[in-house]
Amino acid sequence: MRRSIDDYPFDPVDLPPGDDDEFSQVSWAVAIADDYEDATPRVVLTVEEVGQAGYGLVVHLSPALARRLRVAIGDALKEIGEGDFS
Repeated sequence: MRRSIDDYPFDPVDLPPGDDDEFSQVSWAVAIADDYEDATPRVVLTVEEVGQAGYGLVVHLSPALARRLRVAIGDALKEIGEGDFS
C-alpha cells in the first residue's frame, strides 16, 4: 500500500529575501507505505529540487523517527514564536 498524504510544489514566494542562487528551490511530499520486506508501515518524505524530478532524497521513517521529526519541527516553531499549531 502507498498513499499520498500531502505535497507542496515549490512557490517562489516561499524563498527568503536574498541572492536568487543562495537558496534551493525545493518541493516536498509526504506519503505512507508498507510495501517493504517486513511490511512495516513507514512515513515517506521526499524532497526534490525543482527541475530535478527523480533525483531527490527519499526518507523512509519508522513511526518513532516520524514522531521525532514532528517534535523537532514543533520545537523549531516554538522557538520562532509559532508554538500554537494544530
